[in-house]
Amino acid sequence: MTTSQLLAQGQTTPGLVGNAKQIVNDFSIQIATVNGSGSQSANSVLLRSIFRMGVPVSGKNLFPSNIAGLPTWYTIRVSKFGWVARKTDIDILIAMNAESAREDVLSLGAGGAVIYDESLKLNELRSDLTFYAVPFDQLAATTGADAKLRKLVKNMVYVGVAAYLLSIDMKSVEQTVRKQFAKKVKAAELNLNAVRVGFDYAASTLTKQDPYVVERMNATEGKIIIDGNAAAAMGAMFAGVTVVGWYPITPSSSVVENLIDYLKKYRVEQDGKASFAIVQAEDELAAIGMVLGAGWAGARSMTASSGPGISLMAEFAGLGYYAEIPGVIFDIQRTGPSTGMPTRTSQADLTFIAGLSHGDTKHVMLFPGTVKECYDFGMQAFDLAEHLQTPIFVLSDLDLGMNNWMSEPFEYPEKPINRGKVLDAKQLEELGGFARYKDVDGDGIPYRTLPGTDHPAAAYFTRGSGHNEKALYTERPEDYENNMLRLARKFDTAKTLVPKPVLQGDGKEKIGIIAYGTSHWAVIESRDQLQRESEISTDYLRVRAFPFTQEIHDFVAKHDRIYVVEQNRDAQLLNLLKIDLDPVDVVKLHSVLHFNGLPIDARSVTSAIASQEGARK
Repeated sequence: MTTSQLLAQGQTTPGLVGNAKQIVNDFSIQIATVNGSGSQSANSVLLRSIFRMGVPVSGKNLFPSNIAGLPTWYTIRVSKFGWVARKTDIDILIAMNAESAREDVLSLGAGGAVIYDESLKLNELRSDLTFYAVPFDQLAATTGADAKLRKLVKNMVYVGVAAYLLSIDMKSVEQTVRKQFAKKVKAAELNLNAVRVGFDYAASTLTKQDPYVVERMNATEGKIIIDGNAAAAMGAMFAGVTVVGWYPITPSSSVVENLIDYLKKYRVEQDGKASFAIVQAEDELAAIGMVLGAGWAGARSMTASSGPGISLMAEFAGLGYYAEIPGVIFDIQRTGPSTGMPTRTSQADLTFIAGLSHGDTKHVMLFPGTVKECYDFGMQAFDLAEHLQTPIFVLSDLDLGMNNWMSEPFEYPEKPINRGKVLDAKQLEELGGFARYKDVDGDGIPYRTLPGTDHPAAAYFTRGSGHNEKALYTERPEDYENNMLRLARKFDTAKTLVPKPVLQGDGKEKIGIIAYGTSHWAVIESRDQLQRESEISTDYLRVRAFPFTQEIHDFVAKHDRIYVVEQNRDAQLLNLLKIDLDPVDVVKLHSVLHFNGLPIDARSVTSAIASQEGARK
């Protein structure tokens, strides 16, 4: 039966051979390809087609740090329960890379399925898997694509094969392809034809033998799919960013690349004049220098980088803290130290950024755990920067920043921009003057003026050297001490302004879990596993900012044991908590650590907590 016939009559589920029970909307697909082979579009079509059927999905791309040629794996998790953390077990493999195919097949659990190029002869490797041999090159040659494009459309052929075997609605596939190639009609038709070629081959040649199937649900209505970097860029635009200084680095580059697209679309006047400035600097040190210069001048300014780039920013970060200049820095974390693994995820910049610079320095950090929070915190960071007159760091990571996530739609901002304590000429006239670094209100936050304020009392010196309340140079011990104590009071004030943690549970269990960022998704699934499999009930607190708020202290005090889940080797969040908590509560803290560069999974969290709890019985 052809694709057109199936579309006309209503697609049916291929029958299973034997007594295998169907596994519906609860499996993972791994597509193994070569970096630079053009598989990204095909993988996106597969993910979004399932999403269009109302089924919750998540997509994670594991790619090398070279430009082209090395193995790449894209994993789609299909979960009727809504779980979106990485799943360690792969159920369906689409093997398109001869170099990794053998290892990929051998790593599958028994009962899995493999779609592969028939020339690889992978069916000879194991007898406990279902194999579907497909002549991809031959099929690509029948799509109508010229020789140069066949390598690309071959990827769409596997989309068609998978659509048939998994009962993915071809109407959803067609809608997805047309949307993805909306501005390229010929490309859309070419790719759709390749999908149909794959689908028709599978329908006429392959016999369904595995249990995995997609069935329509209604769990994604109203939701969107977006990556965290695009969401952060959108938030920055709505926050009113006007100056961006940056230097490209994986995995943060797409924050600014997306922002450039947004600003060109929405911030160019009818006369062609742009109301923003984006400068690619010679390095990250220059980039943050531009950000602080613009912030001092009154612009809303930002940069985006990752660990190696943040390292170069240390000196200017200290200047921003001590001279009290607003700016926003997005840190999309990756593994380290040094170059590390540029395309692997991590949460290992916390202790580094908390005190970035020499001397007594404390920076405010925001920890988004969802793409919506990338958007929300992308806006809120600018308000905090100007309210507190200090650099604000937004710590995302590669997993959140570069991968596809489902989300509720973002809300259009309704609150006015908060520029903090800025004095204008009229206020200066009424006051008769001001002292730039004087704590007038007792919250540690001084008043400032912006360059160009038309009043003789508006001017002051901005310096990174010792200064008193009036911004005059000084080396008097009492002046330095008073200034540093005021900065500490300001940091205490920040506790009342940063996003509060989110509690899940009734707060009455003996065991508590603390996590932040993308560890959240593994933790919520792990809590379900712990309850179902071991009858271990937990409460969970997701930390969203540093400095820590009172809610964190209260949570720790109420529980007998606290498991701190994070994606680094050195228990960085736990160690920051140790500094902040009462000593009697510090002994309650226990680590669950994950730092191999892959996104954390629920099973690892469950095993670690169950093991430690079992050792207590």
